[in-house]
Amino acid sequence: MQIDFANLKYQYKLYKDELDTAIHNVLDKSNYIMGEEVTQLEKNLENFTGASYAITCSSGTDALLMAMMALGIEAGDEVITTPFTFIATAETIALMGAVPVFVDIDEKTYNIDASKIEEKITSKTKAIMPVSLYGQPADMDSIQAIATKHNLKVIVDGAQSFGSTYKNKTDSNLGDISTTSFFPAKPLGCFGDGGAVFTNDEVLATKMKSLRVHGQSKRYHHKYIGMGGRMDTIQCAIVDVKLKYYKKDLALRQEVASKYTKAFLVHKFNLILPFVDTHSTSAFAQYSVRVKNRDDVQAKLKEQGIPTAVHYPMPLHLQECFEYLGYKKGAFPISEIVSDEIMSLPMNPYVSDEEIAYIVECL
Repeated sequence: MQIDFANLKYQYKLYKDELDTAIHNVLDKSNYIMGEEVTQLEKNLENFTGASYAITCSSGTDALLMAMMALGIEAGDEVITTPFTFIATAETIALMGAVPVFVDIDEKTYNIDASKIEEKITSKTKAIMPVSLYGQPADMDSIQAIATKHNLKVIVDGAQSFGSTYKNKTDSNLGDISTTSFFPAKPLGCFGDGGAVFTNDEVLATKMKSLRVHGQSKRYHHKYIGMGGRMDTIQCAIVDVKLKYYKKDLALRQEVASKYTKAFLVHKFNLILPFVDTHSTSAFAQYSVRVKNRDDVQAKLKEQGIPTAVHYPMPLHLQECFEYLGYKKGAFPISEIVSDEIMSLPMNPYVSDEEIAYIVECL
């Protein structure tokens, strides 16, 4: 059996007629930048998330940059985040001239351990950036309480978690600004790069709308140093079609995850399975398990036509680009252990019962 990890081709075929029509509508109008489909998607994202303002942008990475620019993060400021995440989380902090300050993760959720944040706060700390890893929000009540106590801003890196919830609120409605990515393999993906920022603050929303078009207040009049951060009209049209079906796709992802978990529990494998807090739901961008002999297991599964991935094999504090921060191996032991053991199995809304049974049997 040959299994597709993300099954993007199947999803395209499923919604092909609507997607093709949406794309050709943009082509017929040739309004490729800031066309009406951009505003239409943003309104629909606001309705879906409950956030007052949704602003599309060019990628999940640029969403983080826009958020920090809007909040006035400057050179020398410190932003507390997790070392167990995709590079963009800390990379964007460094691009702002700020300093990423890492805090180890919770061993069950793999999100930032809120109990370890406060000890890292200094006079230079300006924000906390939790990541909703694998699709599950972090301990946001604790993080928000710390932020309020110390007058800090909260930016949620929700690149993997669009549509997840924390205490019945979508993760796009948490923190001062929440961000997401529409990278093709994300739970809600476009056909290229794209992203969005969400906020309930009108002032921040107005500023981010300006920042994404080079800080313009009106054409060729620039209030801020901004960026070329717009999401293409075609990509907005694509996401808008897929958003109509996203609740169904999200439920299917959660069903696939549940079937995996039940199958593994029946076989009583020596695996550490995904853990989702009772007050949260996960978008299950990945279904990640922990195994001791990961390289051997991956090689054997590949022989059987089963693709796997590692999100992520090296925590950020050990990456060469962050050597200047002075962290050494052992600084964040939980992140390091999880990085050595984590392995993602095929996850998308369309993984069949037969495929799940085959994957479990081979594993």
